[in-house]
Amino acid sequence: MSAARPPEGPQVNGKASLVAVDWGTSSLRGALLDAQGQVIEERPFPRGIMTVAPGEFPAVFETCFGDWLARSSGLCLVSGMAGSRQGWMEAPYCACPAGFGEVAAQLAWITAPPPGWRIAVVPGLSCEHASAPGLQGMPGVPDVMRGEEVQIFGAMRLANLNDGIFVLPGTHSKWARVQGGRITGFKTFMTGEVYALLSQHSILSKTIAADAPFDEAAFAQGLDHAQGDAGLLHHAFSARTLALFGRMEAGPLASYLSGLVIGEELRANAVSDLAADTDAALVLIGSANLTRRYAQALAQQGAQSRALGSEATWAGLMALAQVIKD
Repeated sequence: MSAARPPEGPQVNGKASLVAVDWGTSSLRGALLDAQGQVIEERPFPRGIMTVAPGEFPAVFETCFGDWLARSSGLCLVSGMAGSRQGWMEAPYCACPAGFGEVAAQLAWITAPPPGWRIAVVPGLSCEHASAPGLQGMPGVPDVMRGEEVQIFGAMRLANLNDGIFVLPGTHSKWARVQGGRITGFKTFMTGEVYALLSQHSILSKTIAADAPFDEAAFAQGLDHAQGDAGLLHHAFSARTLALFGRMEAGPLASYLSGLVIGEELRANAVSDLAADTDAALVLIGSANLTRRYAQALAQQGAQSRALGSEATWAGLMALAQVIKD
């Protein structure tokens, strides 16, 4: 299927204005939003795209949200991995710099939606990182996001910001720069995935209790140790030697390792420089568990932040719906 123009713009007609859907790799969630973007009803499902066979996306969508048609305008915007090659319909990435208008103009409209629906998939963003200094003249390296761009747009609206740094912790953490209401570029860090690999599948798994409660002091120690010059490949081994010499128990070691990998991410982003830039708003978007850790890590280096949660996704999809043109 190819991208197409919407048959008509968003209409309210006294009903809910938008069905907002976040369809990721492992989960599916939707919200019915009124004309002001307030949530009327919200539903989660364990139906990520990896559980849906090719051709079955319309049926899964209708099973999960079909009864909302009578209560809404029929307009639905879908963000996340539903726009990937393994999803409902591939939505080509929109290149940075990009704001609400650029992304809305590149929505991929489902050409055969369930009857009565108008459904579009949000395209995601791409950017290009320059080649390493020793590789001048060579092509740069691309970076991509799907779903996070909607969260950033929502956070911009909720926080009333047109400029700032937006951090989205997770399996693949994102650091995005917003200037003049447009995402100008971003970087991805495999922080969560590296933590999972080290804590569950490396030699460190023998001495770490990965499911232990969060230990703030051990986490802070890991953050401090990560600021050394040797880098994560060296620092990670300290999670083993601290156990070997009886200097830290298995429970706190999980938080210590978390501090190491998050500290490496902050070191790569020169957080000490961000702390000196008092005009740069720093917004965290994600689960309370992760944003709490990042807020502590940032504060430990003198940078203040504010946090937003899942509401950013619905605010972002609503903002995009409001700029769709006939």
